[in-house]
Amino acid sequence: MNLARYVISLFVILSLNFAIPRAMPGDTMTNLLGEDVILSDDLVQEIRREMGLDLPLKEQYIMYWKNILNLDLGYSYHFHSPVLPLVLERMKWTLLLAAPPVIIGALLGTLLGALAGWRESPSSRLQTFIFLTIYSTPPYFLALLSLYIFGFHLSWVPMKGFYSTGSPENIIHHIILPVILMSLFSASRNYMIMRGSVIQERRTLYALYARAKGLYDSQILFRHLFRNAILPIITLIALDFGFIFSGALFIEMVFSMRGMGNLIYSALMYRDYPVLQGSFLVITMMVVTANMIADVLYGILDPRVRGR
Repeated sequence: MNLARYVISLFVILSLNFAIPRAMPGDTMTNLLGEDVILSDDLVQEIRREMGLDLPLKEQYIMYWKNILNLDLGYSYHFHSPVLPLVLERMKWTLLLAAPPVIIGALLGTLLGALAGWRESPSSRLQTFIFLTIYSTPPYFLALLSLYIFGFHLSWVPMKGFYSTGSPENIIHHIILPVILMSLFSASRNYMIMRGSVIQERRTLYALYARAKGLYDSQILFRHLFRNAILPIITLIALDFGFIFSGALFIEMVFSMRGMGNLIYSALMYRDYPVLQGSFLVITMMVVTANMIADVLYGILDPRVRGR
């Protein structure tokens, strides 16, 4: 049943991906090529035939699905490149930039949040204040402030993003600050969610029963409460996959990173709908896949959700 739900969701989303440019006011050709592309009338008609825009809408829809199954996401006349290689090239840099913060933030935020929720102390209150401050701060503001301090004044990090021709050491030097910032944002969110979840779980009857059996605090927390309290974090990590592949837009803009976020921003500015459609398709696939994995993990960690 869950698989059918995801298949239907994917079908509806990809169908909307087909329908939106064609439902917009104006000429469909202009919407798909972008308003900055200037072509002669003969070339426009030739491209219209190549893209199948002279066909009835039903046949266009069938051809759209055939192209997706053949991994043909169209051609970008702004970037002068097929969409799929362009998206894949940008995706690897976004993965390099955003995947480590998701992992670090999940581990750090979950562990510290669980400990802070289980037992309040002056140190846990200080941790909560710090993470709450980071969580409440706009990402672009903290990125600009960090770049101003560590890049402009202290010259510890470069002021501009990395390129594909750099050495591994050079790439690490360029991404270390944005990775730290994104890790802090991810950890702060996971910390707040995990802390609240542990506070709720520690008041349940099974936690009192475990304490009555004579178990130590760490045994109660990590052997009993942790598996139930971590369930909301799994959902957040699944949603983070969409964050990875859409890119940390503001972070990439501030640090001039050549990732998916910058690609989507450029495509929006130039009305490059083939790139937007291709990026949206890739993001959709990743988010749906991540949520399917999250459902499986839910069933493993919590037997009560099996068979639903």
